Amino acid sequence: MSNADRHGIIAQAVRESGRITVQELAALTGASEMTIRRDLDALAAQGVLERVRGGARTLLLRGEEPPFALRAHDAVDAKRRIAAEVASLIADGETVLLDSGTTCLAIAHLLRRRPVTVMPLSLQAIQVLGEGPCPATLMVPGGRPRAAEGSLTGPLTLASLAALRFDTAVMGCCGLSAADGLTAYDLDEAAAKKAGIASARRIIVAADAGKLGHTAFAHVGPATLLHTLVTDTSAPADEVSALEDTGIVVKTV
Repeated sequence: MSNADRHGIIAQAVRESGRITVQELAALTGASEMTIRRDLDALAAQGVLERVRGGARTLLLRGEEPPFALRAHDAVDAKRRIAAEVASLIADGETVLLDSGTTCLAIAHLLRRRPVTVMPLSLQAIQVLGEGPCPATLMVPGGRPRAAEGSLTGPLTLASLAALRFDTAVMGCCGLSAADGLTAYDLDEAAAKKAGIASARRIIVAADAGKLGHTAFAHVGPATLLHTLVTDTSAPADEVSALEDTGIVVKTV
């Protein structure tokens, strides 16, 4: 098992249990207790969890948005497959709005190798697309980055989106369901997503299975606004069917 895979398992276990011991994590992953202690120290330094005597506990309150550092360890393989599928749906020469979030960051790594024009809505994706010479053309919006998230929001972001028209908007989400549509945890981020959807001809949502059937605090828009959903094969079949009934093309990878 790779370090990244083990870290993902540990982060998920801590989040689900609230508190867990080194011994329990060693049994779960098959790693030695010494390795688990090093893993916990590394994850604590990244802000994923809190190190406590004999183990670790979650930093996340019930109903709170999981921090970027924690989400980066969730469903890593699924996000890579989703990113590859989304990138395959984008043609050379397109203008693309790329939302914030960990799945969209994986997409940024693929689009930087393509002759496309991309406006990312996160500092992390801006950095990826701005590193060294690459075929992609980077457009940088205005805005205020959210602490720890790096997502760009506020009047300058909305003005940047209103001034442009994109072939495709690739959107992430905190929740997506046929009943409640696309939702986010933060009101300012929800406003940026709304503006992004309004500025694009085609809307692709990139979301791992954990986002489906879930509803967050801030409503972005109904599912009928979306054209394509790319998710993973563990997505709940009933929610996938309900989303397809709204007219969305669902691709599972």
